[in-house]
Amino acid sequence: MLNHNQGENWDEIIRPNKNLFELNLSSLWKYRDLLLMFVKRDFVTFYKQTILGPIWFFIQPIFTTIIYVVIFGNLAQISTDGLPPILFYLAGITCWNYFSESFNSTATTFVANQNIFGKVYFPRLILPLSIVISNLLKFGIQFALFSIILIYYLITTNIVAPSPTILLTPLMLMMMAFFGLGSGLIITSLTTKYRDLTFLLKFGVQLLMYATPVIYPLSSVPETYKWLVLLNPMSVVIETFKYSYIGEGFFSWQYIISSCLIIAAVFFIGVVIFNRTERNFMDTV
Repeated sequence: MLNHNQGENWDEIIRPNKNLFELNLSSLWKYRDLLLMFVKRDFVTFYKQTILGPIWFFIQPIFTTIIYVVIFGNLAQISTDGLPPILFYLAGITCWNYFSESFNSTATTFVANQNIFGKVYFPRLILPLSIVISNLLKFGIQFALFSIILIYYLITTNIVAPSPTILLTPLMLMMMAFFGLGSGLIITSLTTKYRDLTFLLKFGVQLLMYATPVIYPLSSVPETYKWLVLLNPMSVVIETFKYSYIGEGFFSWQYIISSCLIIAAVFFIGVVIFNRTERNFMDTV
């Protein structure tokens, strides 16, 4: 009789996580090739079988900006702090699109990929992480559009005045990425049992956008409520982005640090809940 315990060298031994805080993040590096494959899949499938391809990443913010200029700028007469409306709205849209798309896609990870999860083993955190990275490529395209318009106004006017805090761009990107990822992980873990959240998802994100200074400057918010708006880390990110690149906005190290702490807490909670849910989610989805 063959003894299966002798002479066998396994490449991978899969054991269940017994500890709730055993996140095993090191396995993400081991599966980095799979991560890159998912990133490529997310990016390519977006414009597969389309005529314009990646140009859609330019068209979406352009059309959205035009609508905002017409409705909120011309009809509603909402202030842009004396800045060119197209530049003001595009700055907010560029940041908000990256966060909202990362959050929306991550928030449906379990439900959208249950067939993959049920067939093969790999660190489940790779999928939501690939979504955030692929959306970073989309952000790069839209940021290029913003940069072109910014350079135009820098050359033709003296209204725009970038700040040295532009060096904080990598920090702002990390804040948006980890906030979208952490929030999405919490929601996707809850949707395995409470499917109603999927119906509230887009509606809730839309409401959150109106609570964030995307279409209006923070200066237009009454002093009594400013602190409440700034509790939202995306408000701090967008205002810092505007302050850094176009010279108008709100900048405070105190709120940046507090936002980083909030984002770190949300991300940690999201990963822990995700880690706990992945053990038995196939029994509930």
